[in-house]
Amino acid sequence: MPSALESPEGGEEDSLLYEETEDDAVSPMDLSELLKEGTKESHDRAENTQFVKDFLKGRIKKELFKLATVALYFTYSALEEEMDHNKDSPVFAPLYFPVELHRREALAKDLRYFYGEDWKEKIQCSEATQQYVDRIHHVGQHEPELLVAHAYTRYMGDLSGGQVLKKVAQRALKLPSTEEGIQFYVFDNISNAQQFKQLYRARMNALELDKNTKERIVEEANKAFRFNMQVFDELDKIGRSLAEEAQDGGFPVHDGKGDIRKCPYYADKLGTASPGCPFHAAVGLARQPLVQLVLAACMAVAAGAAAWYIL
Repeated sequence: MPSALESPEGGEEDSLLYEETEDDAVSPMDLSELLKEGTKESHDRAENTQFVKDFLKGRIKKELFKLATVALYFTYSALEEEMDHNKDSPVFAPLYFPVELHRREALAKDLRYFYGEDWKEKIQCSEATQQYVDRIHHVGQHEPELLVAHAYTRYMGDLSGGQVLKKVAQRALKLPSTEEGIQFYVFDNISNAQQFKQLYRARMNALELDKNTKERIVEEANKAFRFNMQVFDELDKIGRSLAEEAQDGGFPVHDGKGDIRKCPYYADKLGTASPGCPFHAAVGLARQPLVQLVLAACMAVAAGAAAWYIL
């Protein structure tokens, strides 16, 4: 499954957010194949959440992207903490790649870029993210074999469709070409993502797991998708409440969405502009009959003067 679908004109029209699926020579009972087939529906639903669709089209506000980065930081902090605790467990050890995969430090760099040196004091874990985090901790402490599902869902997606999101974010948010703010998507210690994913799937398939455990891992992967979707829905709700952002010139724009009272023109039409607003005051004054009479007289004099000059 490709990481991006090309439109007829050749542009990126859509993207697959999670793990690329391929025609590998695998057995139907291999864990990688069971996960691919068993999470297809969840995969599609996650990609069709409003937040993801807007993101892929480049309609992502900077403030919302920052909050998404915060959610990722808490998620990966929990995941990598539990992976560290279970690095010697036979049901997970073969998938322990801290140098190649761990994202917590990269996310810390992104948060420092967006929030400043005191970023830790400025962020907090959202309700939906906390539920995701709690589940990861439960799995790591009580059912470590299920960590495979969470690692697979996150890291394989980061190496697949996540690379498309990186380009979209950099372009839409006008982030530096030095990749500040998107370090999360940069895997410096993986030279060939395709080969690494093949290695990872091979390691998954080599885990000594019975049929029941494999089915539980697939079920847990679907739960991971649902947790991600809950975070996306939460971000989408926050995004709808954010004020429209200013364009480069500093003037707010309004596209018919959000709170139109944020725009002085629309506010005046609704009669909701602040009494102290200069725009509101000027428009209100111009509507006074006496002022309109004076303006008309001035225009007549100006027109007469212009005609005299031309003649």
